[in-house]
Amino acid sequence: MPPFEYVQRHLGAAWQMMNGRVDGLRALDISADGFWNSFFGIVVALPPLIVSWVSYADLSEDLSETFRDRMAVVAKLAVIDLASWVVPIIGLALLAKRLGLADRFVHYVIASNWSTAIIAWLMAPPSIVLLFAPDAREFTSLLSLVLFILSLIFDWRMTNTALGKGAAAATGLFAGMVLVSLAVLLALQWVLDIQ
Repeated sequence: MPPFEYVQRHLGAAWQMMNGRVDGLRALDISADGFWNSFFGIVVALPPLIVSWVSYADLSEDLSETFRDRMAVVAKLAVIDLASWVVPIIGLALLAKRLGLADRFVHYVIASNWSTAIIAWLMAPPSIVLLFAPDAREFTSLLSLVLFILSLIFDWRMTNTALGKGAAAATGLFAGMVLVSLAVLLALQWVLDIQ
């Protein structure tokens, strides 16, 4: 597990990249250790993700009120979210050379993992509100939409900064990663029977 200062530095670097600043890219550890350490971003993202899974499980109308049923839903949501995070990266690893992105693959994955952790925290407020005010679905839906659009903007900026190959290449990779992530999410929701 990387030390706190390391995690803090990389979250700061990712935030800079999400705001389109190249300084963040230079602050990343792009070594092999830095690549694997970036997956610690999943651990950083777990608290807000767990809150979102629990708030969803609490709102599900198809469940009986047992703790076991809720935990089953939470476990399914965990599988879906984590697969939606990791599977697109695996797909990119297999295609990076063909796409002409092999030289920026490590930069992108490291920045993406830390950025995704930040985005998980950014998306937390609607789930927190739902935990305490389950009747506020309309408000939280609107807030979720606004935060989702904001997260897409941040993610595109991070992608553009990490690749350094211009807006067209960044847009292509960004769109591809979003589409693969959504495909994984929808497929697993269907397989695991999460509505």
